[in-house]
Amino acid sequence: MPRSLWLLVIGMAVNVTGSSLLWPLNSIYIHEHLGKTLTVAGFILMLNSGASVIGNLIGGILYDKLGGYLSILLGITLTTFSLLGLTLFHNWGAYCTFFTLSGFGSGIIYPSMYAMAGNVWPEGGRKSFNSIYVAQNVGVALGSAIGGFIASHSFQLIFLSNTLMYGVFFLIAFFSYKDIQVKADILPSSNVKVPKRKGKHLLKGIPAMYSLGILGFGYLLCWICYVQWQTTISTHTQELGIPLTQYSLLWAVNGGLIVFGQPLISFFTKKICTSIKKQMLIGIGIFILSFLIVGKAELFTGFLVAMIILTIGEMLIWPAVPTIADKLAPKGKEGFFQGIVNSTATGGRMIGPLLGGMLVDSSGMTLLVPVLVVLLVISLLTAFFYDYPTKEAAKLAPKTN
Repeated sequence: MPRSLWLLVIGMAVNVTGSSLLWPLNSIYIHEHLGKTLTVAGFILMLNSGASVIGNLIGGILYDKLGGYLSILLGITLTTFSLLGLTLFHNWGAYCTFFTLSGFGSGIIYPSMYAMAGNVWPEGGRKSFNSIYVAQNVGVALGSAIGGFIASHSFQLIFLSNTLMYGVFFLIAFFSYKDIQVKADILPSSNVKVPKRKGKHLLKGIPAMYSLGILGFGYLLCWICYVQWQTTISTHTQELGIPLTQYSLLWAVNGGLIVFGQPLISFFTKKICTSIKKQMLIGIGIFILSFLIVGKAELFTGFLVAMIILTIGEMLIWPAVPTIADKLAPKGKEGFFQGIVNSTATGGRMIGPLLGGMLVDSSGMTLLVPVLVVLLVISLLTAFFYDYPTKEAAKLAPKTN
């Protein structure tokens, strides 16, 4: 990988490590320390995710207008300011305000990170986005582990540690990312060379947007299903008498597989997933198998097998979507397209807990699992047909000699 991509990978790992110090503990803090109900906690988490959706969209537009360097610095600054507010002010109103603002600020960061990853190593294809994906999971594993230790001493130290991590991220971005700027139309006097984007779909207007919409809808459905592991399925394991320590172990297995299973996935994508579309289809099929096993699981071993299978599917799907979005994006719209796919993922994380909770409250897991399988089948269809609009547009386009 080029040095510039390594800098993006390191920055993403620091970014996610900081945010992961806090996000697994938010519900506990709101319920036990601020004295609010879990329903209220869920509503505030939804506000944070909603602000992140808006941040993703605005961040993508800012990338196309200002470039990645300024967009990322703006997002980090807003997030750091909000985390500083959480550190200094401990009342309910301040928490709601600054926590929501932190979602907006962090949302601005992600589209630029992904778009820059695609720009600095276009010949790398899916490898660029897979590297960012692995960095995110390293951050999640580190942040979650460190956050639990710090919270056992003081919740206020969590907010302070999160603020300091974003300060480190700001320094990395400020001193390193300016040289990664590749938008020649923004920097006409720059000596930075714009790499040629091999295999880039130079599609403009409606066809690419239609394809992106179909892709994004399927991506949203996948995330609605995936977040059940953090919400309804976690509750289900407790009802079955599976200890919380064993449930936590499932996520340790998830993170370990993602980091150390990359050579196997690389071999798999080269030999079997010969196209990014096939990678998506196989990944969603593996997701379906995982949830079918969850529907029958009653012991820890059943959930462990399902988690291993889910992780394999995740390793195929999550990097594939930003890769496809990068290839679909017309020149100068890379940030906007990445903003769309990131916002659909966040939308899935918003809708999933609410939908899953309603289904389980009404009919339990017997209804939840079939609904999730149906949603994934629909997602499978979107993955199969997402490129139909662009293919039809290519057929109708006038041929040039």
